Amino acid sequence: MEAIGFNIPGLISQFINFGLFLVLLSAILYKPVTRMLDQRAERIRDALSEAERAREESARSGEEVQQALAEARERAQQIIQQAQEVGQRMESDARDQARRDSEAMTERARQDIQRARDDAIEEVRREFAGLAIVAAERVINRSLDHDTHRSLVEEVLREAESTPAGGGA
Repeated sequence: MEAIGFNIPGLISQFINFGLFLVLLSAILYKPVTRMLDQRAERIRDALSEAERAREESARSGEEVQQALAEARERAQQIIQQAQEVGQRMESDARDQARRDSEAMTERARQDIQRARDDAIEEVRREFAGLAIVAAERVINRSLDHDTHRSLVEEVLREAESTPAGGGA
């Protein structure tokens, strides 16, 4: 084989060197590199799964935010509606109170008018009694004693009460 240029002991030593080089390379470089590549692949898978979880979480959070916004809008509408109802109720209560106050004032005015009318009638009766006494004294042309005076006044008042208002006496 040497005639063709093969050196068998050199070839064997080359094979042994190559085998040792492969063993050394496998022990020193290949295993750490493959371990590093496996770790990197694992980190990439973890990062991808974390990104997927984050995306799902984001989508879920977005849905929760939309739901919370919808609930907040609905609650705001309820509050607005309640405020309007309270406002209408207060307005109605104020109207009712104003009506009651007006009716009370009208009733007090009626009572005041009735009291003033009764006072005026009483005053007219006293005036009438006084005039009647003066007229009676002039007609009789004498002064009446106290008992006669009282009985005459009572008689005139009784007659005035029995005579309808506006009827001539």
